[in-house]
Amino acid sequence: MVQAPQRAAVSGPSLVRLLARLTAVDVPASSQSLSDQLSQWLGWTDAIALSTALNGNPPAVAGGTRQHDGAGSECAQVRASLARAIAGDNVSASARRRGSAPKSTQSEPTEPAPDYADFRQRYLAMQQSMETAIGNLRGRLRSMLAAKTPEMTRLAVVDAIMERALGAREHNLLAAVPGMLGAHFERLRQAEQDALAQLAHAHAPDGVATAVKPGAWLDVFRKDMQGVLLAELEIRFQPVEGLLAALRIS
Repeated sequence: MVQAPQRAAVSGPSLVRLLARLTAVDVPASSQSLSDQLSQWLGWTDAIALSTALNGNPPAVAGGTRQHDGAGSECAQVRASLARAIAGDNVSASARRRGSAPKSTQSEPTEPAPDYADFRQRYLAMQQSMETAIGNLRGRLRSMLAAKTPEMTRLAVVDAIMERALGAREHNLLAAVPGMLGAHFERLRQAEQDALAQLAHAHAPDGVATAVKPGAWLDVFRKDMQGVLLAELEIRFQPVEGLLAALRIS
């Protein structure tokens, strides 16, 4: 099995650690605190809106308390549905590859060479699905919070401001992930080609040659991409988990 080069351990969310392991990109530890980084990410209009929400009087609650007994179940269903979609895409891609394999020996291969553009498109489609489903869920949770107490309404307002202020930055950062995986795709493919070429030039016995199975690198890549998508899902779901925790104690 082809593996990425061993490098120094990286701390942080699982997505960052996984990408650091799979790619050749160095991830230096930030010397800035979270508050310092947020001060650079927020525009002045966002900072004013956030300050107003935090320091002003809590908005009045209208319409009484909204039931939220099913909020936890809804969150679990959305997350499970997205996880199944990620796993299902990986399984269906593997099945398509097995189904396209030639059933009889021919002089010309019938299976097309894998193209990373297909994987990139699938990754982008899953990112869009996560962004839409989680964004809608986050909005519904804010509505539930806003129907509780004035303090919870203030929290819902703060979350809405933070989503608007940081959404574009989050989108741009996560949009770089498919490109990083593209380099990993090419590195795995090249490593297998090099290994097969070395065996061929060394005239290795059949038992040794079969230790490198042609095309095995593609299954490794699919598994790695699935792991990265699941790690991204974990990060995207963190604000939802915070809102859900606030609902449970309100």
